[in-house]
Amino acid sequence: MELAAVILAAGEGTRMKSSLPKVLHRVCGKPMIKYVAETARSIGMKRVVVVVGHGAEEVISSLSNVDFVVQERQLGTGHAVQVAEGKLSDFEGDVLVLSGDTPLLRQQTLSCLVALHCDSEAAATLLTAEMVDPTGYGRVIRDDSGRVKRIVEEKDASPKERKIKEINSGIYCFKKDKLFPALKKLTPENKQSEFYLTDVVRLLVKDGERVFALRTDDPSEVVGVNSRRQLAEAERIMRDRINSRWMEEGVTLIDPASTFIGPDVVLDRDTIIHPFTFLEGDTSVGEGCSIGPSAHLVDVKVGDEVEIAHSVVLDSVIEDGAQVGPFCRLRPGTKVGKKARVGTFVETKKSIIGEESRIPHLSYIGDAKIGRRVNIGAGTITCNYDGFEKHETVIGDDVFVGSDTMLVAPIRIGKGAMTGAGSAITKDVPDGSLAIERSEQRTIKDWAKSRRKRKKK
Repeated sequence: MELAAVILAAGEGTRMKSSLPKVLHRVCGKPMIKYVAETARSIGMKRVVVVVGHGAEEVISSLSNVDFVVQERQLGTGHAVQVAEGKLSDFEGDVLVLSGDTPLLRQQTLSCLVALHCDSEAAATLLTAEMVDPTGYGRVIRDDSGRVKRIVEEKDASPKERKIKEINSGIYCFKKDKLFPALKKLTPENKQSEFYLTDVVRLLVKDGERVFALRTDDPSEVVGVNSRRQLAEAERIMRDRINSRWMEEGVTLIDPASTFIGPDVVLDRDTIIHPFTFLEGDTSVGEGCSIGPSAHLVDVKVGDEVEIAHSVVLDSVIEDGAQVGPFCRLRPGTKVGKKARVGTFVETKKSIIGEESRIPHLSYIGDAKIGRRVNIGAGTITCNYDGFEKHETVIGDDVFVGSDTMLVAPIRIGKGAMTGAGSAITKDVPDGSLAIERSEQRTIKDWAKSRRKRKKK
């Protein structure tokens, strides 16, 4: 059976009190709607149609490989699905209707919903949950035999109906040839004066069609995120899922409650993640690493047996056995070679640090290519910017750069060369040479002593 998904993402989300469309608020670093679209794709969707409205341009720019349709006027969920009909005119199959604000929905649950729908040959199958506090949700009304009769929105529910704990999640699977004819029969005769998608269930039952419901065991999956408080709760649940998964895969989290791992991060076994560490974006960490405490990695490729502590690393590569930190900032384009060390209070940018090279402390390295087994003394700076353009520094293998050296780019330091501490090097240094740039030291005997005497007088 072929499947298409319609994702409803047109709402403004007024309770978020934000200029950002609700579905673009992030959970563990990823917009909510991306979770929903990826979950839909994961169960074999042939087509995904996203219904947009408020902030349409922003939502459209955030997704790829989906179709979009604009709901110019937000007249309810039934109307939102109606406007998607044109995008599915040539599609033959069943239609999943999903909400763009339910990032916690699992692939397994959605697969079970589709399986029940197919096996029962139902016209519609809805996903439900039993809530301790069902406030704000539509209630599922069943007959004496337990079959679904209808769904009633809370604002239209009677006091008796509001006591029902089973809620409608807003997630459905429909036969296409039953869905769109029923949508045309909807009327806005309710307190919201909207076209409710939930009324399709009542119409199908009235016509004698089979309607089934799958009740999820985990109500958190279907919770819609409509406020900052609910966003924080979704973040907590998603983070707990991610952390649990990696611990099951052999990764040690010293304190899961203070560890933040993004949904697209990949970790290998026997790696230890220390507290207050953030791993985000397209980051991967190899085997046997120690990351943190207080490390922040975004889009970083980390090899095996790497140590990173108290540092920020962005869009960089750290090879096997390297050490970074504490208190480093590695900016985009940095590559730290095998067994190299970038130490305390070092900043790098768009630079290659060769195998077994060392930048122990208090240096800035930008637009540089550093060879193997190089030692960069404390306080060294590559002067890469002349006010108009960036220039490159190239340092050969086995070079020793003295403390407080300024390397004024463009410049090359040959293999095995050395620079004297406190030098401003402005010319290329040949292989095996020593470069020193200092003015002659003058010592005035007893000057300090006589100055103090004059000050006392």
